[in-house]
Amino acid sequence: MQTGSLVCVGIGMTLGSHISPLSRSYIEQADVVFVLVADGITEKWIEQMNADVRSLQPYYQEGKSRMITYREMVAAMLAEVTAGKKVVGAFYGHPGVFAWVPHNAIKQARELGYNAHMEPGISAEDCLYADLGIDPGTYGCQHYETSQFMFYKRNIDTAAYLVLWQVGVAGDRSLAKFSTDAAYRNVLLTLLKDYYPKDHQVILYEACCLPIQQPRMEYLPLSALPDAKMDLKTTLVIPPATTMQVNTELLRQLELLAVEH
Repeated sequence: MQTGSLVCVGIGMTLGSHISPLSRSYIEQADVVFVLVADGITEKWIEQMNADVRSLQPYYQEGKSRMITYREMVAAMLAEVTAGKKVVGAFYGHPGVFAWVPHNAIKQARELGYNAHMEPGISAEDCLYADLGIDPGTYGCQHYETSQFMFYKRNIDTAAYLVLWQVGVAGDRSLAKFSTDAAYRNVLLTLLKDYYPKDHQVILYEACCLPIQQPRMEYLPLSALPDAKMDLKTTLVIPPATTMQVNTELLRQLELLAVEH
């Protein structure tokens, strides 16, 4: 095994509140820390834990494909790993949820013979369940990245929750936009109206990043979606619109098994 190493840790969503002792220890003991978080305040907070903290934010540029950006981020991290350093990537939320860079950095580091692993963190999904009072076990919960949901045919269960992530860039095929406009959301609305009535109440959700903030939980009819304010961190939550249908034939089979056993 090579001497360099890589650990990608999640620092959670809210500054100072969600980071685990183990993730903090990895940051403090690293030779170099690469950080990608939602705001400058959180970045400064990470800088207090280690003398060599490097932001990955400058790699982002409007009009530049995010895939190019992501590959550059991975290359920067691996350059330090191959130099024999203990490298930590500190990412907001969970480092493995909607996060191409950590997964691919770990994969490539392992392929090169270096020790690499991931430490979980509290994600926006975790905050969503807490803030909106949703138990995914009650009705079931379907999660999709919004553009992927639009690009591919899906079978939607309207008796369960539907959660669409990154709805603020709905329909972007270039991977170079930070937002898309009402025209793109109208395409999404047309798709959703195949499953839900236009007056169905939906929720625009954003987890808070700072302790002084409140989460965004905006209720609105589905038809108002195109003109609603959104950005990269906005999530669309669609509650169930129909009731669950009992599988009577399967229940009958189970009753027979109960009698036999």
